[in-house]
Order: sequence, then structure tokens, then C-alpha cells
Amino acid sequence: MTYLEYFDLHERLVAQKATTNNRTDPAYIEYTLLNFQRIKRWQKMARLSKDQLQWLEAHPSLEVSWTVLTEPWCGDAAPSLPIMHLIASTHKGIQLEVLLRDEHPELMQAHLTDGAQSIPKLIQRDAQGSPKRWGPRPKGAAQLVHDYKQANGALDAPFREQLQQWYNNDKGQQISEELLELLGRK
Repeated sequence: MTYLEYFDLHERLVAQKATTNNRTDPAYIEYTLLNFQRIKRWQKMARLSKDQLQWLEAHPSLEVSWTVLTEPWCGDAAPSLPIMHLIASTHKGIQLEVLLRDEHPELMQAHLTDGAQSIPKLIQRDAQGSPKRWGPRPKGAAQLVHDYKQANGALDAPFREQLQQWYNNDKGQQISEELLELLGRK
């Protein structure tokens, strides 16, 4: 589906107080509701820098497809997907497709992160077909998660708030920089 179709699906799930894959766990439903508010906020605030826009304009022949595996309950997807959409909508050579992870288990199995089905997972393919990957989160956030797990064993609700604060403070800059690096920006 397109990003806008994904957004519409997310909005319908919120209206139904539901989530994907017929999950009935209240936590997943709550995350779906919360992430819809976050994704709307990120759509409003996501910006590319002048340098990033100039780089995209300087590469008009760039042709890639981005396939993103995600789910509406995924907290890391809320800041990432609007930035992916912004970049793709800024450059006509980037085709963005969003797939629900749980509906595409074979593709997810082929793109695990340290053996886990971590999302969002962006798979970039160019004309040669060789995939490059990004996700599930930018390096700074990934380091924060790693350090917290090392110290505490598992992620908990206070940490999830801390992670969202990291995303808010970064304002999407690390995500956009890493996605442009994936496209070839040095």
C-alpha cells in the first residue's frame, strides 16, 4: 500500500479501537492509538534541511524502491514513516511501499535484525536489485536501546517514554540523514 493508504488504515483502526492482525491485547490497541497521534504530529513537523533538499535535487536520475515492513502499533514507525514519505514525495525516483509485517512473514524472515522481527524495516532496491536495509531505528536510538537493555535486561514503559523523547529532541534529523546515506549521500 502507499503511505497514504497506510495512514488511512491506521486512522480506521483508531476509530474502531482495534489494531492489525486481529490482535486483541489492550496494549497493542493502546500503542496503535498513541502512535496515530504521534504519526500525525510527525507529518506536521517533519522537514528536510536545505542541504538535504539540494542533494535530492542534484540527483534527478536516482531510481530506487523502498519497501517498509511495519505495523501501526510500532513506536519506532511513528517518527520514521513520515520522514520516509517526505523524502519519497520530494524525489520522483523514490517509490515507497508499505507492507504490514505480520502479513509478509517470508519477507520479514529475510530481513531480520539480530534474529528479531524488528520494525520498521526499510528495504531499498535499485535497478541492479541488490537490497540495502535500514531500521528499525536510527543509530542514536539503537544505541540508547542497547545500553538500556544491557543495564536493565528489558525495555519498560519509562524507557519507551525516554526513547520517544530522544526522537522528539532529534526532530527526525538522524533518520533523514541515514536514509539519504542509504541513497548514496556521503
